[in-house]
Amino acid sequence: MTCSIKPIAVFLLPVLAACTSTSTPSEMAQPWRSAGPIQPIETAQSETNPAIRGVWQSRGYGRVLRIDEAGVTQFEIGASCYSPVYSGEALSAMDSVSYRYFRTLPGGDSAIFQLLSGDTNVVFDRLEALPEGCTEDPVSTPPAVADAFLDAFDRHYAFFDRRPPGHATRAARVRAAIRPDMSEAELWDALAGYMHSLSDSHTKLIGNVGGERRRVQDGQGTTLPRMRAAEGGETAWLVGLIDTTMEKLGDTAQHTGNDRVVWGLIDGRIGYIQIFQMGGFTDRKDFGTEAWAAAEMNEFDRIMDEAMTAFAEREIESVILDLSNNRGGWDKIAKAIPARFTDEPYVGFTTVTRGSGLSPFPHMIEPESGPRFTGPVYLLTSDVTVSGGELATLALRQNPRVIHAGGVTRGSFSTPLAKRLPNGWLLELSNEVFAAPDGRVYEESGIAPQVPLEVYPAETPVEGHWHAVEALAAMINTH
Repeated sequence: MTCSIKPIAVFLLPVLAACTSTSTPSEMAQPWRSAGPIQPIETAQSETNPAIRGVWQSRGYGRVLRIDEAGVTQFEIGASCYSPVYSGEALSAMDSVSYRYFRTLPGGDSAIFQLLSGDTNVVFDRLEALPEGCTEDPVSTPPAVADAFLDAFDRHYAFFDRRPPGHATRAARVRAAIRPDMSEAELWDALAGYMHSLSDSHTKLIGNVGGERRRVQDGQGTTLPRMRAAEGGETAWLVGLIDTTMEKLGDTAQHTGNDRVVWGLIDGRIGYIQIFQMGGFTDRKDFGTEAWAAAEMNEFDRIMDEAMTAFAEREIESVILDLSNNRGGWDKIAKAIPARFTDEPYVGFTTVTRGSGLSPFPHMIEPESGPRFTGPVYLLTSDVTVSGGELATLALRQNPRVIHAGGVTRGSFSTPLAKRLPNGWLLELSNEVFAAPDGRVYEESGIAPQVPLEVYPAETPVEGHWHAVEALAAMINTH
């Protein structure tokens, strides 16, 4: 693209100026195919790369970046444009990361920005200047905060068709409650009311009200709320699950990866791997950095190499992959799991962001170069399985050697879009659509297993889990 991007009106998204494009329609819809090599935004000398300095506006994420010698300043843009006031405290994992890398597109007027190498392709277009009205001193009155909150949902939330009622109905009850002189607590309650019954665990509001940290989040499924309300709470339940699993696996049991992975052998004949989270395998605190990413992948690969090697030495014919308590995490781990169970590359799933104008991006599952298992895999899930756990499930379901058993997954796939409101509260919402290669979307509905099994029955949530594993083992023994 050889022309520049120009804003057309205050606070409105820019449009392409009339010009002749040298890009094909395919390149414009799939820019990752023609993007240049990945480069860090900041150099080793802690200076910004001169090639990427300027003002950039995203497609579909409602963001403007001003990159100068001093660093990167992010603005939230929609009906208003502001750089949020930060207290220095991250309110969530997604709130703690920022764009670190870029890939220039032909012509230099657009670029792909990424949090980490290989992450979501977010396309930004170069602007001639910061849009008029963008401020680093946002108005934080209740009406201004409510307007920014509602505008973010209106522009970016992707699933009102699956989680009714729609925006208009929800926004009307918020607007009816908003007053200029309302208290902070009343404003919080009004915004929380918008999210009532949304049933989306990736959409949440987090903030401090009167010195107290608050959080609104719906869509936790059935099992988790029940266990959190039970005697001993969630912790006692998880300890019971791990203790029982370790006992059943006997001398072969391995509890590793910072308590995130359990693996071993069932009756010396069936391989078993349970993964509780897509990340957190190390004690590193520098989340989102390349050093963190490398350490996490190295530890995960070490664990999987060890398990797969042990399975090969024992000539295991089948593996039970237990994601029934997987809480999600890093997408790269979610794709690394199915890569251990295939000898052919394939598309595991696709992603597209609302308002980006791009084609769905195909996420390839490439066979892992290390030890792999390519026999029958019995995948176990439940309504606790969410986010990255569901991405792994979706990718595994494209493998014909995988038999999916257990319960329906949670139905919450989208990587959260984190947006600070003018008063510093954090809104996270689902703006990315994950789909199977055939286009089918499982948001809200979840992925139904081929072999239904109750995994966490209300009366016996610990024992019932291992009964489900034993049912799978019995199924394997009859084949």
